[in-house]
Amino acid sequence: MTLYAVGDIHGQAAELDRVLRLIEDDGGREARVVFLGDYTDRGPDSRGVLDRLVRGRAEGRDWVCVMGNHDRMFLRFVAEGEENDVNIRSRLSWLNPRVGGAATLASYGLPARTMPGFRHTLTGWERLASYVTPGREMAAQELVMAARDLVPEPHLAFLAGLPLWHREGGLLFVHAGIRPGIAMESQSEDDLIWIRDGFLEDGRDHGALIVHGHTALERPEHCGNRVNLDGGAGYGRPLWAAAFDRGACFLLTEGGRERLCPAG
Repeated sequence: MTLYAVGDIHGQAAELDRVLRLIEDDGGREARVVFLGDYTDRGPDSRGVLDRLVRGRAEGRDWVCVMGNHDRMFLRFVAEGEENDVNIRSRLSWLNPRVGGAATLASYGLPARTMPGFRHTLTGWERLASYVTPGREMAAQELVMAARDLVPEPHLAFLAGLPLWHREGGLLFVHAGIRPGIAMESQSEDDLIWIRDGFLEDGRDHGALIVHGHTALERPEHCGNRVNLDGGAGYGRPLWAAAFDRGACFLLTEGGRERLCPAG
């Protein structure tokens, strides 16, 4: 059976529609698709992306969605009022445009009329000081409460229920990667959705072909022991989908399948 995978979407609902059409053209409406996380942030329509994924699964589409780091940050902001993640080395707030949370809130009806204002803690963490919507200026807790009123419960339930990884046949789907040499059941959640160092440069056989995103490239690449499908949709580049069929990987394009071979 052909398995399909979709890289980091980052609020690009129009791009998601495009690659879903490519998948349906290649494998039909019943195609089995694994989405690699980072459905939200940076792009203009995170709400539209989650609407499509929630609706598709409710309609019985054969879709598996794993969690990305941006999905966890969005969920934590709405559910817990947390705007920082210890894995962000720059210590930026989730609401900083570089991270992309403000774009997600805008898609739910909370656009920032001006650049959000920030302050810094004594330990260097960036925290929201003010957020000016077209209606009024909000402090951090006011913004959290407004987000709770506007983000639909099915979206929060979807995010809260996302698995961290999915294994099928000789493929292991995960957002960021794995800590090499550690059993999947012992992997840390932070590694599965954030890891780069210690994984990307590791060339050993992981016991399965790791299919991941998280680290944005100009174009997907096959490294022999892993395939990175994050082509940078969060930065305005195209979203990519791939087909895994009889041990080979193919990128889906408007012209059909394009074989993605290991580099070198």
